[in-house]
Order: sequence, then structure tokens, then C-alpha cells
Amino acid sequence: MKPATLKLRAEDEEDLAVFSACLQDALAPVSDMEWLREEKRFVMVVNRFRWECKDEPCERILAGICFDEVEDVKVQGFSRAERTRILELLALRRQGDAVVFEFAEGARLRLATPRIRAVIEDLGEPWPTRWRPRHPIDEG
Repeated sequence: MKPATLKLRAEDEEDLAVFSACLQDALAPVSDMEWLREEKRFVMVVNRFRWECKDEPCERILAGICFDEVEDVKVQGFSRAERTRILELLALRRQGDAVVFEFAEGARLRLATPRIRAVIEDLGEPWPTRWRPRHPIDEG
């Protein structure tokens, strides 16, 4: 039996840790990231690996991510002008008054926000993939 599509809300660091686990190895196109300054909202769409699926073949699904009360956005290790670049998400963390997305190759996205107010929701139908992310700790 396949797991239902994901729909989660985060309001604290514990919730953010769940977000991080669900989004590990998501592929994030720079073109699908947008800070809506007037609305104080940051939105993005990622290609999420469905870690909750234990069946073969593995699956991916598009997921929408929205953070509210975002006062500023900073990037490191990539440029918003690199519209065709795709980043691999490693983790999300609370760091002081910000939520930080840590990507492979040292790229980072920092959302300045006084509180964690976020949602993730799967969009559409999943599709099979033969590629299962591997990490050095998996090999040990």
C-alpha cells in the first residue's frame, strides 16, 4: 500500500526537523524559488524523494514549500540569476532568527523570519525513479 501524499505544517524547531527529513535529497530548481517581498512569503517547488515509500521502484513527487513572515532572503554559493541550476537539498535548520536551507556543494539559502510558519504539500502524482539517494553513512 502506497503512503498518502504529504501535507505538513511547521511551527517550531521540532516540526522543522521533520521537514528536513522529508525534504532530504529534494532537487530544487533555482527558477522555482520566489520571495514574495510584499507578502513576506517565500515559496518554492522541489522534486522530493519519497523516503516514506519502502517499495521498489522508489518514487519522486513535486512538493510545494511555503514560509510565511519572511523579512529577508540571502543566498550563498549560488545566484538567483542561475535560473537553470538545480540544487540538492541536504537539510533545513533553525539558526538564530532564520531558517537555513543547506544544499550540496556549500550552497545555502537563508530566510530571516522571527517565527517558523511553514507548510509542505505534495503536488500531483508520484513517478517511479531508479535513482535512490545514497549517503556515505548508508555504506557503512
